[in-house]
Amino acid sequence: MGPLKGIKVIEIASIGPGPYAAMMLADMGATVIRVDRTQPANLGINMPPSANVMMRGRRSVAVDLKSKQGIETVLKLIEGADAVIEGFRPGVMERLGLSPEVCLARNPRLVFGRMTGYGQNGDMSTVAGHDINYLALSGVLNTIGEKGRRPVPPLNLVGDFGGGGMYLAFGVLCGILEAKSSGKGQVVDCAMVEGATVLANIIMGLRAIGEWSDERGSNTLDGGAHFYGTYETKDGGWFAVGAIEPPFYSKLLTLMGLDEKDFQPQMDKSRWPAWQQRFAEVFRTKTRAEWAAILEHEDTCANPVLTFEEAQRHPHNVARGVFATAGGVAQAAPAPRFSRTPGGLGLPPQEPGANTDDVLAEFGFGAEEIAKLRVAKVVG
Repeated sequence: MGPLKGIKVIEIASIGPGPYAAMMLADMGATVIRVDRTQPANLGINMPPSANVMMRGRRSVAVDLKSKQGIETVLKLIEGADAVIEGFRPGVMERLGLSPEVCLARNPRLVFGRMTGYGQNGDMSTVAGHDINYLALSGVLNTIGEKGRRPVPPLNLVGDFGGGGMYLAFGVLCGILEAKSSGKGQVVDCAMVEGATVLANIIMGLRAIGEWSDERGSNTLDGGAHFYGTYETKDGGWFAVGAIEPPFYSKLLTLMGLDEKDFQPQMDKSRWPAWQQRFAEVFRTKTRAEWAAILEHEDTCANPVLTFEEAQRHPHNVARGVFATAGGVAQAAPAPRFSRTPGGLGLPPQEPGANTDDVLAEFGFGAEEIAKLRVAKVVG
């Protein structure tokens, strides 16, 4: 099931954005085959496969990519695929013998998705990095943090997953759609620096008209505004407020017991620090639960800040099925929702090589051929 049913993707095992893109495609019904190493390398995530929910929804084939037979095995898989996803530094796939040119020669309709931090060319293209580095180079990291304090990395959500994995999944699907009309494949060059930059386009637009300052914590959306931020409650909990629009702002002030005329004009930035202090004082007069009862179901754009465990129990999330539990591991359910062809969790995360024989047989390998590959330790 799922809107991507019938699409086949070969994922060359990598870390971060590559597996995330593969998960998104698999959640939506694509057949994704993960090519793992016969001797699993340390890919930077120290957790058992069963808990690594980014690996859900696809089967694993273990192949020795350092052998000619191993490369030939992968090429045979690629012959039957719509796309391949890889997340190595520039030049690695070429050295393995799996360059775009080689793969497209075997499958002219193939979409070759390449995921890197800095891109396939440029001064930084061959340099190692992680999410925080790509955000730093894009300008995004400089916008996040409290006023007068250091920049704060937003976990690894903006570079790895938003500007990386989702960006790659989108690019690969664009390529697949185009190939259906042209009959020709192509390379999709995805860089997390660029993906993160695209996510920040609204901020650059605001800067262009003088509505955004490079000083952290002094703008509407970065915690500088009293009506857009977080406040501690009486019991040590936290409440999130995002009452940007005037009607929501007015409702918030009323329910907080504040006189609206004392907090106008709303966009007078010179008064934001004082108003922020007043909001902080008011929020500390009640517990998080008390404020939730007053504000959460009104048009105030205000909600309690929940832990993951609390979020799983929230009535709205329960009603919508936002979270799912599989194999004893709580995780986000596939999204977005489709009315006719819904996605699904599919297989739980698989051990590397757990599905080698079945997958190879599905892609045209005979039983004797598979046995010989196993004896030669080409597959595992």
